[in-house]
Amino acid sequence: MRAALRVAMLAALAGGGAYLLLMQQDAPAAQAAPAQRASPDYFPFVRSMAGTQPDGAARADAAGKLEVNAELAYLFDYYLAGLGERPLDDIRSEIIRALQRRLPAAASVEAQRLLDAYLAYKRALVDVERALPQQADPASRARQRLAAMQQLRSAYFSPAEITGLFSASDIYDLDAIARLEISSDTSLTDAERKQNLAALDARLSPAARAEKDAPTRVLRLEETVASARARGADDNEIYRLRSAAISPSAAARFADLDREEADWQRRISAYQSQRRQLQQAAANETALQQLRDAGFSPEEQKRLPAYE
Repeated sequence: MRAALRVAMLAALAGGGAYLLLMQQDAPAAQAAPAQRASPDYFPFVRSMAGTQPDGAARADAAGKLEVNAELAYLFDYYLAGLGERPLDDIRSEIIRALQRRLPAAASVEAQRLLDAYLAYKRALVDVERALPQQADPASRARQRLAAMQQLRSAYFSPAEITGLFSASDIYDLDAIARLEISSDTSLTDAERKQNLAALDARLSPAARAEKDAPTRVLRLEETVASARARGADDNEIYRLRSAAISPSAAARFADLDREEADWQRRISAYQSQRRQLQQAAANETALQQLRDAGFSPEEQKRLPAYE
């Protein structure tokens, strides 16, 4: 998720929900095959987070002082990705609850102060971006945006906080921009382009290289899964295939999403059929709303217009 969020903001490569699943840390307990696993014992903050664990972390040191690092920013961004599904005030409250669960009191108060500074910085960044001169080239736009972000931060954070929260993401962003510039440089031959990209790869840390390659690995895995399903593979076989390619816990999270998607498609199919029957009977809007309420939560109903 971290890579996907960063690259999407820079108009570069984008990861998806499957990438998010792969990047989660494995649970310490072994996972059983799908038929033997119990349902998750938590409820997602928003629907799009179903089957995931919060990205990032909030930690204090041995003295109880907050550790201001990239993990804290990743935690903020994980919940902020729910904007559009929940209002900002709800998201802020949920982040505060997460901080209070993870941190001692003094560190939690400090983290909440940083959260409010982070939200103010994000709001200000919207106005700054609107004022940026338009650039036709995507790489130029991305570099311009990053420079504006870096300049704006000093109004909301101390130098130490800026280093802790943003230095890791800046390294990633600069790498993504460099790749955009190489990919869009029409003066380069294909061989020169590959050579320049390989030079960037060589400078990546092993962890960064694995993170960069993760979306492609997941896409290839899901292509293999689709082929296996077309051959008649059952859920247990799909679980074993994914488990061998990634990890048992990630395979289990994929299985959770598969079941959720199957349930959603089943409910949508039943809803569409019943809705057509009501329309043929000239039912009023009250009857249609009762049908929606019977099968979907208020949040889920926001998605129904796409199926009507």
